Amino acid sequence: MLVDINAYVGHWPFKKLHYNTCGTLLNRMDQFGIGVSVISNLNGIFYKNTQPANQELYEEIKSDSTFSTRFIPFAIINPIYAGWKYDFETSIHDMGMKGIRLYPKYHDYELIDPACIELVNMCKDRGIPIAFSFRMVDARQRSWLDIENEWKLEDIIPILKEVPDAKYLLLNLCNSTRLNEAEEMILKKANVLTDTGGRSVNAIKELLEKYGPEKFAFGSHTPILDHLTGLLRIESLWEEETDEGTKEMMRSGNAKKMLGI
Repeated sequence: MLVDINAYVGHWPFKKLHYNTCGTLLNRMDQFGIGVSVISNLNGIFYKNTQPANQELYEEIKSDSTFSTRFIPFAIINPIYAGWKYDFETSIHDMGMKGIRLYPKYHDYELIDPACIELVNMCKDRGIPIAFSFRMVDARQRSWLDIENEWKLEDIIPILKEVPDAKYLLLNLCNSTRLNEAEEMILKKANVLTDTGGRSVNAIKELLEKYGPEKFAFGSHTPILDHLTGLLRIESLWEEETDEGTKEMMRSGNAKKMLGI
C-alpha cells in the first residue's frame, strides 16, 4: 500500500485542476494503489481567513464514510491572522485534523516570526506534524499575481534549528539542495520527511545516501502535479542502488511512523 503525504483538494486561482475533490481524488488514488492520502484544502492558501477552508475540508470528508478511512486532513493555519490560536484548537480538537500546513510565502510572514515559532511549538507539544511546501506551482508558469521566489532547502533550516524536536514534512522540494556542513547536521538530526514528488528529488539516490532512507516518503503534490512522478522516483531505483525494504519504507513505512497510522 502507498501513503501519499502531499495531496490537496480545492481550487487554484490561476490553473484549472482535475481530481481536486475527495471523490475524484479517491478514484485516482485507486488507479495507483494509494491507500491513504494526507490532504489539505488549497482554498486556504488564498482565503484571508484560512479557517473556512478547513471547515470546507472537514465537511467534505464527513459527507462520505469512505473518506474518513482514506484521507488524513491537515489544517492550513495563518499564525499572523487574528484568532489563529482558536482556529488551531478548533481544527485539531473539534475537527480532528492530524497536522498543520504553513505557507509563509503566501501569508506574508517570516519563517522565524515569533507567532510561527509559537505555532510550531504547539504542534510539537501535540505530537502532530507541520508541513511546509517549497513550491506550489512552477514560477515560470505563474500568474503575475502569484509569488515569484521559491524556497531552497537551506531556507527551511532556521525553523528546524529553532524547534529541533518537532515533526516536519518538507514537500515538493525544488531548487538547490546544497547545504553547508552545519546545516546538513541540523537536517540529519531533525525528524523530517521529504516527499518524492519535487523537482530536486531527481537525484534521490544521492539524497538517500546522504540523509538516510528514513527521511523520504512517497508524495505527489496532486492535483497540481501527478501521482506517477513521485512513485517513479521510488520504483525506478535499481537493485544495486537500494533494496526492497528501503522502497517499502518510502512507499508507506516512514509515513505511517510519522503520522501514527
